[in-house]
Amino acid sequence: MFQKQFHTDSDAISFDLRHRKTIDFNIGRYDAAVAKGKMRYRDLEAARTIAASIKRDVLTHWEAYLIEFERNCKDSGAEVLWATDTEEASQLLRNIIRENKAKLIVKSKSMTTEEIEFNKLAAEEGCESLETDLGEFIVQVAGEKPYHIVTPAMHKSKEDIAALFHEKFGTHSDDDPVKLTHFVREMLRKKYVQADIGVTGANFLVADTGSVSVTENEGNAILSTAFPKVHVVIAGIEKLVPKLNQLGLMYQVLASHGTGQQITAYNTLFTGTRKDGETGGPEKMYVILLDNGRTRLYADDESWEALACIRCGACLNACPVYKTIGGYTYNTTYSGPIGSVLTPFFRGFKDFSHLSFASTLCGKCVEVCPVKIPLTDILLTNRRKAVEQGLRPTTEKAAMKAFQWVADRPGGFGLVSGTVKNIVTLPFNYTGWGPERSMPRFANQSFSQQMKKNKK
Repeated sequence: MFQKQFHTDSDAISFDLRHRKTIDFNIGRYDAAVAKGKMRYRDLEAARTIAASIKRDVLTHWEAYLIEFERNCKDSGAEVLWATDTEEASQLLRNIIRENKAKLIVKSKSMTTEEIEFNKLAAEEGCESLETDLGEFIVQVAGEKPYHIVTPAMHKSKEDIAALFHEKFGTHSDDDPVKLTHFVREMLRKKYVQADIGVTGANFLVADTGSVSVTENEGNAILSTAFPKVHVVIAGIEKLVPKLNQLGLMYQVLASHGTGQQITAYNTLFTGTRKDGETGGPEKMYVILLDNGRTRLYADDESWEALACIRCGACLNACPVYKTIGGYTYNTTYSGPIGSVLTPFFRGFKDFSHLSFASTLCGKCVEVCPVKIPLTDILLTNRRKAVEQGLRPTTEKAAMKAFQWVADRPGGFGLVSGTVKNIVTLPFNYTGWGPERSMPRFANQSFSQQMKKNKK
């Protein structure tokens, strides 16, 4: 079902010129900023190597760092809860909402909460969950999910957003981004004060202090945790860094590769509940550590390094496939190259192995990854696993067998004439190729036949 939908959606969006123009414009701005941001490094490769080694160290000693984080986090006054999958995480969240009689939740951007469909869960408990990140707020108002790991509303132009707000809130249809941002800011200010619970994700979990590090550009995470009496953190168990003094490097490589900034505007450390003498912060803090397929990925000797990802979004911005088919076509929480690697382990190879074939294997994603994840290698191993599990179409298997039979034989490609080849490939001009290209025509004679002829 998911594979068929993927191909249907891909065909529909690939030649949508308006969509392509919006994405090219928005990613183009990021590309320019990131290129400028990387120029600040005297030795960018050294920074990437160190960042990669930190994350590999985490995965090499994963259990020990998780235990250390849990111990220090509890010592700071927080309650640490473990969730094997989305069902367990959902039940923990339902319990927290009920115990605290929550009616309003303010939520700072967190892709991990999308794995749980948190907003839907809160609504089922009779609780409003309001996104406070501007991009997330826009897609929530539109009834959509995040389009991009870092830029949730990347698929929308400023005209799209103005029209959406005019329809939903009665703002002027020609309001510019500054006015619309001010409108949202005024609306959210009231909600922060009224909220019962503030929810954030975590960019990093610091093992030696038990701190939760959140990185954002709008200050919404700080406001989401300053006023509500309860702070809930939902984080994947791979988000660890061993030591607090490593954050200086990780903040910079995340910012430079994700948005091109020297450092993100707000980098906040949350270490437990409100202490004596402090005027802000929660009275209760829950940290939910989510597995949801991560240990399954970790157990795979060929793909485990994907857990080093710091969610900068660089591989999405670089990927020619993502820029063509967009974020929604993947139909999963994480899109682009990293999503194609993670999702089969998170949601099953049976339904999502096809995503590992949604790549040209050009290697651009590997080139831009700040923690040096060998994404193309992992995509290839995932493809092999899909074939070994019998998850590829029967027609594909037959076609590859036929190709092998022809390629194994000297002169195999010259067994039939160019006319026959052109007739056989003619349907490709009408199915799957789209309106902008057509199959190249075969010569009447193969290359070998032409060489033999020319030698005479």
